[in-house]
Amino acid sequence: MISKATIQEVQDRMDIVDIVSDFVTLKRKGSGKYLWANCPFHDEKTPSFSVTPDRGIYKCFGCGKSGDSINFMMEHDGLSYVEAIRYLAGKYGIEIQETTMSDKDQELQNEKESLYIVLDYAADFFRRNLSDTDEGRSIAGSYFRERGINSQSIEKFQLGYSLEKWTALFEDATARAYKEELLEKAGLIVRKSEDKVYDRFRGRVIFPIHNVSGRVIAFGARTLRKDDKPKYLNSPESDVYHKSKVLYGIFQAKNHIRQQDKCYLVEGYTDVISMHEADLPNVVASSGTALTTDQIKLISRFTKNITVLYDGDPAGIKASLRGIDMILESGMNVRTVVFPEGHDPDSYSRELGTSGFQKYLAEHEQDFISFKAALYASEAARDPIKRAESIKEILYSISKIPDGLKRAVYVKDTSRMLEMEESVLWSELNKLMIKEQRSQRKPDMPEPPLPDYSQEPVTEEQPAAHEELIALHEREFIRLLIKFGSHPDDEEQPMHEVARQELEDVEFITPIYREIFTMYTKRVQAGEAVDADYFIRNGSEEVKKIVVDLISDRHEVSSLWFERFKIYVPSEEDLVGRMFFTNMARLKRSIIQKLIDEHKEKLKNATDPDEIDELLHIQQELKRTEKQLADVLGIVIPK
Repeated sequence: MISKATIQEVQDRMDIVDIVSDFVTLKRKGSGKYLWANCPFHDEKTPSFSVTPDRGIYKCFGCGKSGDSINFMMEHDGLSYVEAIRYLAGKYGIEIQETTMSDKDQELQNEKESLYIVLDYAADFFRRNLSDTDEGRSIAGSYFRERGINSQSIEKFQLGYSLEKWTALFEDATARAYKEELLEKAGLIVRKSEDKVYDRFRGRVIFPIHNVSGRVIAFGARTLRKDDKPKYLNSPESDVYHKSKVLYGIFQAKNHIRQQDKCYLVEGYTDVISMHEADLPNVVASSGTALTTDQIKLISRFTKNITVLYDGDPAGIKASLRGIDMILESGMNVRTVVFPEGHDPDSYSRELGTSGFQKYLAEHEQDFISFKAALYASEAARDPIKRAESIKEILYSISKIPDGLKRAVYVKDTSRMLEMEESVLWSELNKLMIKEQRSQRKPDMPEPPLPDYSQEPVTEEQPAAHEELIALHEREFIRLLIKFGSHPDDEEQPMHEVARQELEDVEFITPIYREIFTMYTKRVQAGEAVDADYFIRNGSEEVKKIVVDLISDRHEVSSLWFERFKIYVPSEEDLVGRMFFTNMARLKRSIIQKLIDEHKEKLKNATDPDEIDELLHIQQELKRTEKQLADVLGIVIPK
C-alpha cells in the first residue's frame, strides 16, 4: 500500500491547473479568479467547467462533476484512488513509498508489476513483427489492408503480428533475460513437457487488450489460415487479466463515451476498430464472451446509456438477449440497433461509408420494447400462444428495471404498441416480480409483503416540504460555515463560535451536513484551523464532493464595475454577519414550523385531558417562538 507520507507529498505538490491542462484548454474570463473550459466529462459548446486555482478544485456547472486533482484523474481516466496517486506521483517525480506489507502481499504486487512489464514487451515484440519483418508486412499487412484498417488505427490499438514460428517470442524474450516462468504466467508460452515450450500465438494478427488505464493485460489473436482452429485465440486469465471484467477498446473509448454520454456495445475487435474509423469512437466490445455484470459496471463508470449493436442473425440475437436484461437490472438505459442479415458493424460500416453508417445507426436505434416486439413479431403474428410468450418476454425485461417510474413508462408504451390494456400488463408484471422475489428469498426468511403493481407506478415517498426546506437551510449554513466560519463578528468572536452557541439545541436532519458540522466542531474544539481545504483533504468522497459544490461559484462580479464605473458591489465577506444570523433564524423557523405541524397531528388524536393541556401549552410556546423568529426576519404571520 502507498504510504501516507507519499499521499501527503502528492497532495502538497499537485497543481490543479497543471493537471487539468493536460486534457483541456483553460482560459480566464476577464480578470476573474476562475479558469474555464469545455467540460471533458460531457459534450458542450459553452464552457461550464470551472477550475479554482487557489483551492485546487474543479466544478462543472453542467454535469455536476467536481473534486480535486485526484478526483479529476479518477474520473477522467477511470482510475482507482491508488492508481490516481501513482499517476500523479509519476507526473511530479515523487518516489512512491510503500507501507509495510506482508511477504505474500509484496510478492503478489511485485509479480503483477512484472506481468505488466513482460506484457508490454510482448506488445512491442508483436508490433515490431508487423512493421519490421517481411513476413509481417506481407501477411498481416495485407490482412489489415483488406479489412480497411489504416495505419492510424494500427498505431492507436497497437496491433501486431506473431511470426509463423514455434518459439519466436520465447527465444527473443529469454535472450532479453525475461524469466520463462513469467512468460508462462502471462500466457505467452505454453509448456508441453518438462523441457519443451512453444509460443501460444503463431501466425496470427495480434490485438492487445488494455485495461481502463491503458496497460496491456492480455492479447487476442486471429488466425489467417482457413484450416486453423480456433479462429480467435485469447490469453488465458492471469493475475492482471480477468476476461469477465474487461472490455476491448475501453481505454481508447472512455473519454468519448463520457463526452457523448453513450456507449456502443459490439462483439468483436474489428467491429470496434471499424467504428473508430467511422468516427464513432465511443464503442467497446465484449470480445465474443457473454456480457457480464462487471463489464456493465465498467461502462456505468462513464455513462448510463448503452446501445447494443446486433449482427443480423435472429438466432444469435435471441441467444444474447440476457445481456439486455442485465443492463436493465443494473439501472442503465438500453437501446438496440440490428443490422441486415449477414452484416456486422465492421462489414456494414465499410459498405455504407462513414456518413451512411452514422445515418443508419441514428435512424434504426430503438428501445428494447420495440426491438423485442419486432424480434418475435413474425413468429407470433398468427399464433396466440407465441404472441402471449412474446409479451411475457417484454414484461420480463421490464420487471428487471429497478426504477418504478421507468417501469410505468415502459408498461404504458407496451400497452400502446401491443394494443393491450395496461391493467392486464400490470397484473402479469406483478406476478413476475413476486415470483422473482420468492426465488431470491432464503428458506428461513419471512414471506415478503406483496407489492402493489397496479396501474399507478410505484415511487419512493417524497420528503415533506418542511424537511426539504430545513435541508436547504442546513446546506446554506454549512456553506457559510466552511467559507466564513473563522471571520469575526462585531465583537471579534469567530462566527463558528457564535453559530455553535446559537444552534446548540438544533439537531441536523440531513446526515451529510450533520457529519460535516461534527467534523468542523471537533476540529475547532481541538484548537485546529479548519477550512474547505481540510475537508477536501480529509473528508470522505461524499463530504469532499459536497464541500467542493458549496464553495464553487458559477459567477463572479467583474472588477470593472468599480474600476470603470465607480460602482461598488458588496461581496459576501462584507455581509458575513448578516448572512449567518439570517440563515440561522430561517433554519430555526423551519424546524419550529415542522414541530407545530407535528403537534397539531398529536392534538387531533389526543383523548386524555392532561395530555391535551400539555400539547396546547407546547403549541403556544412554539407559536410564540415562531413569531419572534418571524419578527427577526421581517416576516408577517397571518392571523
